Amino acid sequence: MIVRRTITKDDISNMPKATFEGKIITICTDKDAERAVEFLSQYPVVGIDSETRPSFVKGQIHKVSLLQIATGGHCFLFRLNLMGFPKALIRLLENPDIVKVGLSLKDDFMALRRRAPFKEQSCIELQEFVKPFGIQDKSLQKIYAILFGYKISKSQRLSNWEAETLSPSQQQYAATDAWTCLQIYNLLQELHKTGNYEKEEVVEPEIEEKE
Repeated sequence: MIVRRTITKDDISNMPKATFEGKIITICTDKDAERAVEFLSQYPVVGIDSETRPSFVKGQIHKVSLLQIATGGHCFLFRLNLMGFPKALIRLLENPDIVKVGLSLKDDFMALRRRAPFKEQSCIELQEFVKPFGIQDKSLQKIYAILFGYKISKSQRLSNWEAETLSPSQQQYAATDAWTCLQIYNLLQELHKTGNYEKEEVVEPEIEEKE
């Protein structure tokens, strides 16, 4: 496998769309959060992402609306705007035995701390994790396209994440983002283990010598 250094938006536009085909479960109560975390705790690695209601007014900042956590076949959507930050989720984020994989996690955690204090443990930042493989792009969409040849839709990014009910499109978007983080991590771990990849060669431009 040749791992590209970077990819263009034009390249991505022609790719088929990535879709999470597992089970999506929306969590709105502390009781359901306890059950969800109990289920997630069976897994050594999970994908994680968050969504915040966009603000179109200068100076207005909303708290994180949604925290999504995915395994290979399930994604739980924790609606923080409806139930606050349940203790079960904090336990999961602080659990050193469960690896949490995401992108721009520093920003996500900073925003989440506006809801409750916690000290995350065992986290993998994909922007750093991809560097040894020669990948220079920083966005989830580009990293996933480089490795899998599929594009992640961003059509729901600026939708209302505090809506009374999340639409099927919103749920699919949120679940796919968390799931793709996990997919990227798993593939890179496999490539590292097998060595079955090559970094894209950098072709230096020829410089004509002056006579």
